[in-house]
Amino acid sequence: MSNPVKKILTDIALYAVLILISIFMVLPFVWMLSTSLKLPEDIFGYPPRLIPQNPILSNYTFIFQEKALLRILFNTIVIALGSTLLILFFTTLGGYGFAKFAFPSKKTLFAILLATMIIPGAVMMVPTFVIMREFGWVDKFWPLIVPGAANAFGIFFFRQYISTINDELMDAARIDGASEFGIFLRIILPIISPGMVSMGLIFFMGSWNNYLGPLIYLKSPENWTITVAINALNGGAGLTYWGPQMAMSVISLIPLLIVFLVFQRQFVEGITAGAIKG
Repeated sequence: MSNPVKKILTDIALYAVLILISIFMVLPFVWMLSTSLKLPEDIFGYPPRLIPQNPILSNYTFIFQEKALLRILFNTIVIALGSTLLILFFTTLGGYGFAKFAFPSKKTLFAILLATMIIPGAVMMVPTFVIMREFGWVDKFWPLIVPGAANAFGIFFFRQYISTINDELMDAARIDGASEFGIFLRIILPIISPGMVSMGLIFFMGSWNNYLGPLIYLKSPENWTITVAINALNGGAGLTYWGPQMAMSVISLIPLLIVFLVFQRQFVEGITAGAIKG
């Protein structure tokens, strides 16, 4: 078999596998959308239908009218955006410090920082809640924004990213009279902006999909995020409103898809930049 033919067959097999994997991953989302358009009696009908026989929009009107969806989306956006911006600010500063400054016990402190990544989140749950309660932050957004600001993984990522920047750029700026924070703002941040977009998307999606944190701290329904609101869509006695629940899940995906599509190119650049520079 000639090399061109072998390459064509290999490409066909590769694309076939990728298409099958894509269908396997997309199918749950298609089923979720389909369920959000079904009557309650059709959701568990047999045989199951991927395309609803009688599509309806009442599940969507229900969550907008009865469940204050706009308020819930606003809460989720505020928490996700606030925590993402705060994490990016502190992790880029931390990464800059560990990458470009010499100070006593630098390696030891960095090792301790990395060691905190192996501590299970459940271990810190009770102490963190006690601290937040003492601050009077229960049933407020602050416990979901402030405690994770100095993210160990983010500091590690930016430390590795900033380490690839040539020191001569910073030395030239110092000769011109720039302050250290000015160097950070005018030189470091523009260079690492693809990495910031990548990590920002990861942190934003993590905060958006966070369920346990809002469940612990947000007691009032007017403060709920969308993950808590989805879980609360039940009629008691084990009855779940599957149609409205799927409708709210579909709507919760839309902001994430928009953010990812807008920043898709920067996301890929940020993830691969470190490997390319290395």
